[in-house]
Amino acid sequence: MNTQPMEISPQEWQEILKIKVIKEMWGIWIEGPDAITAKEFSEQVYGVKFDFVSGSPGYCGDIYILAGDSLSEPVTLIRDEDGRLKIL
Repeated sequence: MNTQPMEISPQEWQEILKIKVIKEMWGIWIEGPDAITAKEFSEQVYGVKFDFVSGSPGYCGDIYILAGDSLSEPVTLIRDEDGRLKIL
């Protein structure tokens, strides 16, 4: 079991940025050619990934923790049965 934090890949940042609720939480309203890129978003957000293994029956797999620049509760994402990211 690897409990060390891992870097979120550029592809994973792109996937995270496609989630409507994440865009709303960070106030990202612009679409199209002027939209924020996944790289720009990753430079504004504290983000980490873990290879999570539950100690009791439950979730095992990728878990992502995102935090903004304020001391508020972070956002946690996991993958659903189809491998898509969802907010926990």
